[in-house]
Amino acid sequence: MSAGWVAAAVRGRGLARRRFGRDGARDLAAFTSLAPALAALTATPYGREVRTEMDLASAQHAVSATLLWQLRVLAGWGPPLGAGPLRLLAAGFEIANVTGHLARLHGQSTPAPYALGSMATAWPSVSVAQTPAEVRAALSTSVWGDPGSDDLPVVRLAMQVGWARRVLDGAPGAADWAISRAALVVARVLANGALPSLGPLARRDLNHLLGPRWQEVGPLSELARSVPRPASQALQGMVAGEDLWRAEARWWARVESAGATLAEGPRPDASSGVGVAGLLAADAWRTRAALAVAAHGGGNLAEVLDAMA
Repeated sequence: MSAGWVAAAVRGRGLARRRFGRDGARDLAAFTSLAPALAALTATPYGREVRTEMDLASAQHAVSATLLWQLRVLAGWGPPLGAGPLRLLAAGFEIANVTGHLARLHGQSTPAPYALGSMATAWPSVSVAQTPAEVRAALSTSVWGDPGSDDLPVVRLAMQVGWARRVLDGAPGAADWAISRAALVVARVLANGALPSLGPLARRDLNHLLGPRWQEVGPLSELARSVPRPASQALQGMVAGEDLWRAEARWWARVESAGATLAEGPRPDASSGVGVAGLLAADAWRTRAALAVAAHGGGNLAEVLDAMA
């Protein structure tokens, strides 16, 4: 047993104990406007990035930035070569940076990039790209591979599916998360009629994650019967696009539940760090949802939280 993993497990559990939590999210959602919700949130670990004058999008971005900082700290506590799985889990932030940069090159306004630090892979090269073609070229020479196009939807889907495939192959304990996440991506693609945006790389990775039967699906309601069991559980009851949020909530519920089991495992190792990362990520997701409820006049977050139960 590595002394580095022991130290990381102890400190990681400390981070997990400081989560805002289900009760905190309920209280946050009960505020009738965003300003008092943000004031309350500044007294929590999210206060590292959250400011009371922020709008909703900026506040949610700040919550995510806090999560990234926690993952960077957690990776730094482990043994020198042990940060790989956490870097994989944090790759969603690199996706946000890359797609945000590509959107800016197309003249769109997007949030500021996340500070990836040691979690970056392709971002240093992508960040200096001056054209969409240069973004594609930078991705092609990175672990992400060639997305097949410099079109933003194609790049986003290729990276999202590639992320799930890399987590499946490289993050101990997170295989079910990766498989079910890939199924959610397919569900969203089907609901939006966006199958043409799935390039060859994304389709190859989806076959690796889900098997080939997902390509034979017609209506969205058939998808759950055409994917592996972890994914079918997340998609249970989905018949239309408006059911996606329930599937998303169920996915986060499973991440949180499995994360708790991994974090408390008997032998501190890479899977312990993966578990803590899952707990922290689920907490950030729930906090962002609570902020959205408060910003729209407040209410009971129970429907979302019950879906996570």
